[in-house]
Amino acid sequence: MVTVRRWWERKTLHLSLVALALGGAWILRQTQGEFLLEVYQAITRPLQMLPAGISPEERQEELLKNARFLELQAKITELESQNQKLQDLLGYVQKEPASSRPIPARVIGRSADHWWQQVTINRGSNAGIREGYVVKSEGGLVGLVESVTPNTSRILLISDIKSQVGVTVSRTSAKGVLRGDSSAEGVLEFYEKVPNVKVGDVVSTSMYSQKFPAGFAVGRIKSLDLKKLPASVAKVELFPALSSLDWVAVYPNTKNSESETQQSAKTEKSQ
Repeated sequence: MVTVRRWWERKTLHLSLVALALGGAWILRQTQGEFLLEVYQAITRPLQMLPAGISPEERQEELLKNARFLELQAKITELESQNQKLQDLLGYVQKEPASSRPIPARVIGRSADHWWQQVTINRGSNAGIREGYVVKSEGGLVGLVESVTPNTSRILLISDIKSQVGVTVSRTSAKGVLRGDSSAEGVLEFYEKVPNVKVGDVVSTSMYSQKFPAGFAVGRIKSLDLKKLPASVAKVELFPALSSLDWVAVYPNTKNSESETQQSAKTEKSQ
């Protein structure tokens, strides 16, 4: 009986080894060796980063040093990127006449629920910003200052579905209204039924705009639907990178200043 048990135990061991070998062969065939390579790399990757012949405590300390180094490297890369963006903005601002140079500001707040509607910047009334001021970036028109606190301002973007901008096609002076579409594109509704426009035409703010001064670049016509009723429409690719705004420039709104001056004149006449 003992002999039979020993024989069965040996056979069971042999069968287990055969099954393990067959299973390993099947895995190798199905994954073409990638499974074992992944296992090997997972085991040896931490060891490959460390010199041989050091204690576990020294290994742990070295791993922490490597982690700190990678963290600092990431921070340096981010700071270099921010510095370049700021330099680009300052170069853009310095192109403006000294008497009308804008206020540089950085985007510090943006809600995922209102990504294409509004942003918050780190300058407010203490920096001279007022409601109705115009906001631009290097690409073109960004939006309008909607509300102000002493140190922040909330900007209504031109991509907001509530936004309406009077615009004109630079090449032909065809005019219309650009509406936000909660995306990097806007919808331009023309005043004319069949306007003289084509794909690629540049769009800028019109002198008939009620909120913005004329001549601010907005975007480029991406597609046309001249059969749309009651008026022809176009998709406009917006120039500013509204999806990834970082630094902006805030300008006094001359359109508002003109309106205030006219209103004051009317008030004086009535008195």
